[in-house]
Amino acid sequence: MKKLFLLVLGFSLLGTLPALAQRYKTAAGVRIGSDDFGLTLQQKILEKTTLEGLVTAAPREVAVTVLGEQHFPMLGQRLNYYLGGGVHAGHLKDYGTIYGFDAITGIEYKLNGLPLLLSADLKPAFHIKHENWFNLGGAFSIRYVLVKEKPPGPMEIIKGIFSPSGKNKKKD
Repeated sequence: MKKLFLLVLGFSLLGTLPALAQRYKTAAGVRIGSDDFGLTLQQKILEKTTLEGLVTAAPREVAVTVLGEQHFPMLGQRLNYYLGGGVHAGHLKDYGTIYGFDAITGIEYKLNGLPLLLSADLKPAFHIKHENWFNLGGAFSIRYVLVKEKPPGPMEIIKGIFSPSGKNKKKD
C-alpha cells in the first residue's frame, strides 16, 4: 500500500506539462480492492471533472459511494492523475446502516487504440456511523469506454500548449 501511495505521489508531481485530460464521456467497469469488489461508473460533467459511482461488496459490508473527481494530465493526454471526494452509505453485517465521507487520489491510463481505462487509487473513508472511524482502501479498476469524446484537432492541441488556461482568447 505504501508503494502505491508513493507511486501516485510521484506521478502527481509530474503533472505540470500542458495537455488535455481524459478523452471519454462515460466509462463503466469493475473495481478490485484488497478485501472488496465492485462496479464503477464514471461520467464526465466538466472539462476535467467526473462523477464516479461505486457499488462495492466486502465480506461484511455493502456500500454505495459517489465521488467528484478533478483530473490532471501527466506526460500526455492518455495518462492523468485525479483527486476528489464524496460520500458513502451502506450496510455492515451485525451493525446496520453505515455512512461517511471519502477522499480519493489515483492515476488513470487510457489504453492506446482500445476503449479501456486502467486506474489505481487510494480511497480513505472517514466513517460517521461505523464500527471503525477510518479505513484506508485502495483498488485497481478497469473500465470500458461507453461514450467517446471527439479527439482534439491539431489547432486545439497547439492552443492548449501555448495557452493551457485559455488566457489567449480574444475579448469583445
